[in-house]
Amino acid sequence: MPHATPLRRAPVQRRSAERLTRILDACADLLDEVGYDALTTRAVALRAGVPIGSVYRFFGNKRAMADALAQRNFERFTERVTERLKETGGGGWRTAMDAVLEEYLEMKRTAPGFSLVDFGNQIPVGIGQAQPNRRVADRLTDLLSGPLHREPDDDLRRTFLIAVETADALVQLAFRVDPQGDERIIEEMRTMLRAYLGRVLD
Repeated sequence: MPHATPLRRAPVQRRSAERLTRILDACADLLDEVGYDALTTRAVALRAGVPIGSVYRFFGNKRAMADALAQRNFERFTERVTERLKETGGGGWRTAMDAVLEEYLEMKRTAPGFSLVDFGNQIPVGIGQAQPNRRVADRLTDLLSGPLHREPDDDLRRTFLIAVETADALVQLAFRVDPQGDERIIEEMRTMLRAYLGRVLD
């Protein structure tokens, strides 16, 4: 789905792109350390080692910065899933589902700021961020429709949206119970998803 960029200005030179990366990395680290409410653009600039004006060159406020971090998370997740799907080849939808879940759980456990910002679920930042799960479901539909030999029609998009919404709710529960994700809840989620997707995709 088209998604408006939260950037005031896109970087055109490598040095500018590297500065943007440092800003987003600093934002992610500070989200883990102090949370969204205590996050400030000044603190991000200080952590990133850039002038405050550099932050405002890219972002109007911290909401736009968190939105950009969510967008970067989404792009990195998509890239990682795409690579995993290439590695697994034609393993079927169960193998694909496991790859998607494993990449998401790995980001949840290791990516700075991800537990708070995710793909936009936790902080309602920016225009068009009200339905991040729909964006994820649509991207997965586009990625998996070929290997599944299915048309990426409304029925398939609805199927993946239901699966993504279910997985999101149960993953959030798993990480509330255990900071690393309660394995029993995660396994119950896998069982539920396999049962639902098997009924639709087999």
